[in-house]
Amino acid sequence: MSAAGLPAVDTAAADLFWSEYAAARPEAVRLCSDYTVERFGDSAVLADGLLRAVTEGAKRATSELADEFLAAGDSLPRIGSHWIACDGAGVPRVVLRTVELRLGPFTSADEAFARDEGEDDRSLASWQAEHRKYWTRVRGRRGLEWTEGDEIVFERFRVVWPPELADPA
Repeated sequence: MSAAGLPAVDTAAADLFWSEYAAARPEAVRLCSDYTVERFGDSAVLADGLLRAVTEGAKRATSELADEFLAAGDSLPRIGSHWIACDGAGVPRVVLRTVELRLGPFTSADEAFARDEGEDDRSLASWQAEHRKYWTRVRGRRGLEWTEGDEIVFERFRVVWPPELADPA
């Protein structure tokens, strides 16, 4: 989820990006034709850094507070859904496809998920420290307090577009 003050995502470019993907991968689009256009994090710097982790292959998972989807007017993702990840400037860079989802509290994250999220040193301790800061900041902007009991969407994904960055099928 992005914070206010970031450049808007380029929806026209995202629609064109999606059209190229849909033409090349009609079977995937037939199974799940909906997609969202988002960026990682709540700042341009964070969005660019996390996107770099995706394009370099370290990041294949993400997590977000469930109620942040609702606050943004979005539905929770579903298996097979797509999202176009944009850089900090709002330019679409990759199409991601959700391959695994689960809901759980903060304490349900494990070492494997922290490694797959691909951030910092990829340890659970680092994941916990950085996500505590992030979710405290995000919730604080809405005048709310974050707690470890808040429901989190844990998502694993594959990069499916563009072809030069796509994960093997």
